[in-house]
Amino acid sequence: MDGNRLTWFKTEEREGKRCVYDPLRRRFVALTPEEEVRQRVLYLLVEHLHMPAGLVAVEYSVKVNGLDKRADVVVFGTDGRPMMVVECKAESVTLSQAVLEQAVRYHSALRPRFLLLTNGKVTYCYQVEGQSLRPLDHLPDFAEMKGE
Repeated sequence: MDGNRLTWFKTEEREGKRCVYDPLRRRFVALTPEEEVRQRVLYLLVEHLHMPAGLVAVEYSVKVNGLDKRADVVVFGTDGRPMMVVECKAESVTLSQAVLEQAVRYHSALRPRFLLLTNGKVTYCYQVEGQSLRPLDHLPDFAEMKGE
């Protein structure tokens, strides 16, 4: 990384495995099909939707019904509260009801205002309103998520 610029999509072979540098975690990780989608989403969130990199957590630990789970991505507000949970799947995985239910379980623990599901080909974004999810026809940027 040079200064405040993040280096995206840098790959290399490590111990016989293709790896990608995750600038948010500041380390190389195995380039699985799901990780490829996650890196593209992180790039979108930070570079195009203006989420501050320091407020984006990758593989964030969450307690769900007493079990330790990991949300793929959580975007926090400047107040430290979760604003969005992102669930990434490999392109080959259909975004089914089960995937939505997984994201809803993370929501029950973190209470963000937005849920984002993507497999890189299809993306669904919802705004949480009470007990219901309102589908959005766009991806909110950081200012919109903060209510500005």
